[in-house]
Amino acid sequence: MKYDLAPMEGITTYIYRSTFEKYYGGIDQYYTPFLSSMHLSTREKNEVLPEHNRGIKLIPQILTNRVEEFVEIAKSLKEYGYETVNLNLGCPSQTVVSKHRGSGFLAVPEELDAFLEKIFEKTPLQITIKTRIGISDENEWEKILRIYEKYPIKELIIHTRLQKDFYKRPARPETFQKARKLGIPLCYNGDIASMDAQNHVLSVDPAIDRIMIGRGLIADPELLELLTVGKATRNKARLQDFMTDLCDRYHTEMSGGDRNTLYKMKEIWVYLGPLFIDAEKYVKKMKKSNRLTEYDAAMHALFANCEMRS
Repeated sequence: MKYDLAPMEGITTYIYRSTFEKYYGGIDQYYTPFLSSMHLSTREKNEVLPEHNRGIKLIPQILTNRVEEFVEIAKSLKEYGYETVNLNLGCPSQTVVSKHRGSGFLAVPEELDAFLEKIFEKTPLQITIKTRIGISDENEWEKILRIYEKYPIKELIIHTRLQKDFYKRPARPETFQKARKLGIPLCYNGDIASMDAQNHVLSVDPAIDRIMIGRGLIADPELLELLTVGKATRNKARLQDFMTDLCDRYHTEMSGGDRNTLYKMKEIWVYLGPLFIDAEKYVKKMKKSNRLTEYDAAMHALFANCEMRS
């Protein structure tokens, strides 16, 4: 089994990816949060710069419904040495969907088909696609697959939810196997946060050999050890070093001082907090902190006083 880290806007930045690789590793492919500017912004350039991604395999992801925008971004990425790019047809955010981007593009299949025809014709890179299975009805999946089967997609990453499901409703792993008829490499995505979840998905389709994980891995950086070995050896000291290093790097490498660094760290603790027993009051203090000194004190108190869940 190979594992990929899903792109999560604002979280899986180049700083997070390289720090995670330093302390944990085990990821076969990392993905950037989506790129959407025809002329890459400074933030987007930082995400894809080779010197920011040494030692990892990175696939840039593009979010657009405009052919010229996709092609120009791909050309820029080629200049940085990339050979593969990913198209985002999975984001369920209403602000994205309302513009027929992300999973919203699935609502206009004829337009999607025409878009794919052009980008596969004009793009100088191999293209993978990350998709949901439809907007509001599982029956849409068959029509979407009939579109995908026309094109030389390098890999199809299937988030087994509808757009309307967002992340709240359970994934639908039974829909994954329907894509086998395409005869292309597939990657499963959706609700893999435990050994039981992985076993359930594999019971539905034992041929799955690549899984993309997002929130589950942010919430438990030792998850891959659990999924591959069957048991995670809890190492609180390593996690503390990881979070300390991550915070220091954000503060050093990112503009905006304490405020922007705290924004990043607080967002990660939304996922990570439940990994600890009786940690609510410390997480609350971190979320309320306005200075890094306050955040550091609350974080060190959490690690000193709370044990990790087994």
